[in-house]
Amino acid sequence: MELVLDDVDDRMGKAVQHARQEFATIRTGRATPALVERLPVEAYGEELPLQQLASFTVPEARQLLITPFDKGNLGAIEKAIQHSDLGMNPSNDGHSVRLVFPPLTEERRRDLVKIVRQMAEDGKVAIRNARRDARKELEKAEKDGDMSADDLQRAEKDLDKRTHAHEAEIDQALEQKEAELLEV
Repeated sequence: MELVLDDVDDRMGKAVQHARQEFATIRTGRATPALVERLPVEAYGEELPLQQLASFTVPEARQLLITPFDKGNLGAIEKAIQHSDLGMNPSNDGHSVRLVFPPLTEERRRDLVKIVRQMAEDGKVAIRNARRDARKELEKAEKDGDMSADDLQRAEKDLDKRTHAHEAEIDQALEQKEAELLEV
């Protein structure tokens, strides 16, 4: 019983962590490396995440400086940013790529809030799927005679408590991201 609950707790924690990472990829008007660090770049004959090819600095609140470890990848990095869904036009000074983040319009902010809410819902679905799988395992153990009906009932209450706690974590992260997006 404890193994199943620990496993599901781990899976739910990973779902929360994934949702937070997804939230970090949404642009808020401030420069942050999380927006581009996982961006796939064609380099050395394969696609690599940008974080393996360059370092990032934020010289100003609305500016991100991307300095490649190998200057030969400068064009590939610039191309990857242009073809991404960030909607940004990078400037290349021969040594690094500079991204300037324009202020977001009110309409764009509302669209981003909708996207973040969908990401949060996806995270909650992953948590609920983990709960469903754990519940099946617990019911199977009870059916096989490995645990009593009372133990099953206690385990299901504990499972529900853990589920609500992880969903609350996603809700809290969602509130923070919405506040960040809607602040002017």
